[in-house]
Amino acid sequence: MDQLPNLGREQEMLEIMGLKSMDDLFDDIPEKIRSEGPLPLRAPQSEEEIIRDAQKLLGANVNLDSRPSFLSAGLARNFVPSMVPMIATRGEFLTSYTPYQPEVSQGMLQAMWEFQTMISELVELPISNVSMYDASTSAAEAITCAVRVKSKKVEKPNTVFISELVPPHRLSVIENYTQGVGIEIMKLPHGSDGLLDLEMASSAFGSCAVYVEQPNSFGILDEGLMRLREIVGEKTAIIVGVDVTTLGLIEPPGNWGADIVVGEGQPFGIGPTAGGPIYGIFACTKDFLRLMPGRIVGQSIDTNGKTAYTLTLSTREQHIRRHRATSNICSNETLIALMGAMHMALLGPVGLEQLSTRVLASTIQTMNEISSLEGVDLAFPDSPVFREFAIKIPGLARDALSHMDNLGVTAGFDLGNWWGDKSSWILVGCDERTSESDISALKEGLSSWMEALE
Repeated sequence: MDQLPNLGREQEMLEIMGLKSMDDLFDDIPEKIRSEGPLPLRAPQSEEEIIRDAQKLLGANVNLDSRPSFLSAGLARNFVPSMVPMIATRGEFLTSYTPYQPEVSQGMLQAMWEFQTMISELVELPISNVSMYDASTSAAEAITCAVRVKSKKVEKPNTVFISELVPPHRLSVIENYTQGVGIEIMKLPHGSDGLLDLEMASSAFGSCAVYVEQPNSFGILDEGLMRLREIVGEKTAIIVGVDVTTLGLIEPPGNWGADIVVGEGQPFGIGPTAGGPIYGIFACTKDFLRLMPGRIVGQSIDTNGKTAYTLTLSTREQHIRRHRATSNICSNETLIALMGAMHMALLGPVGLEQLSTRVLASTIQTMNEISSLEGVDLAFPDSPVFREFAIKIPGLARDALSHMDNLGVTAGFDLGNWWGDKSSWILVGCDERTSESDISALKEGLSSWMEALE
C-alpha cells in the first residue's frame, strides 16, 4: 500500500474505509435516536465523593437476608457455611486460573476432580465436567450435545422436545443456541395439574432428546417423569434439569433413565449474588463423553506411579480441537464451583438429606398457612411440590407484591412476568431459613392487601 498523506489517525482510517467524516461513519444510525451534544456527565469527583455516591446507590438494593423473603424462581436464598468463603479466599484458590500446566497445578486440579466426583455421585451418572456458567447454558449445551450424538441414530434428526413450562429466560438461551444450527424445538404440554402429559410425550419418540425439569418452574415434583424412558424409547436422550437440593430426598435422575443432568449449582456454595456469578452443573453417561462441553479433569498416574490429575478431552476452540470444538464455554465459574464442592463436602450425605428435609418442611408449612386464607387458591392443590408453589389471588400479583414490599416482605415472584395469562399468580419460594415469623409476616401482609381490596 502506498504511503498515506500525513493525516490524523482518525482521518487516515476514514479514508481507508472510503469515508470523508465521522458523520459518514454513523450515517446508517437514524437521526432520531442519535444523542446531541456531550453526554450529561458530572464533573470529576474525589475518591471520597465517589465512595459516598456508590454507597448511596448500593443502599437502594434490598438484601434478601434483611427481611422475610420468599423470592426464588430459580435461585435459592440458601445458607452458606462460613467455612466456605474462608477456604475459597485462600490464595491457592482465589488467584488460580486455568491449570494448563498440570505439573504446577495438582492442588487445583484435584479440587476440580473432587467437584466432578461429588456431582456424579449426586445425580448418579458416571461423568461430570467442572461446571458451566449457569443452568440455562447447561441446558442449552446439553441439547446441542444430544443432537450431535443422536442425530444420525434416530428417526427425527435435529429435533428436540422440551417442556412447555421451561422458564422464558432459559428458553431464550436454548433458542439462541439452537436457532442457527438447524435444531427444531417442539413443546411438550402439561396437564391442568402441572404434570407432564405423558400421552403427548409419546410424540417425542424417535427424536434426538427430551428436556424436562424436576421440579418444574411451579415447584412441582413429577413422578411421571420416571416413565419417560419407556415412553420415548432407548434412542432418544433424556435431559433433566434439577434443583440439586432435592437430591437429598428424591431419586437421582441417573437412576430412572436420564442421559444428561443439568441444573443450577448455586444452592451449594454461594448465595443468589444478584444473579451471578453462579455456576451450572453438567453430568452425563459415557455415550456423550467425547462430545460434551466444558472442561474435564482426569485422574491418572505420573512416571513415578503416584496419583496425578490433568485436564483431558478439552472441548474449547482455543485448544487443539480448534474448528472441531464442541463448545465455546471458556473460563467456567471454577472458583464458584469449588465453593460448591466445599459446601457439599461439609454437608455430606446426612447433611444433604437434612437440608432437603428442612426446605421441604418449610415449603409445606408455608403452603398450608397461605392457602388457609380466604380468597387464596393453590394453583396446583393436588401436586407435590418442593421449595416453590404457585398461588392464585383475587387481583394483580404485582399490586400484592408491591403492597407487601412496602410492609418489608419480599413475598415472591410475579408469574405474569413469565406468562401473561398468569398475572394473578405468585410463585412463593422457601428455603432452609424460612422461619415461622417469616411465614406469619407473609400471611399477614397478603391478608391486609386482600382486605384493602374489599
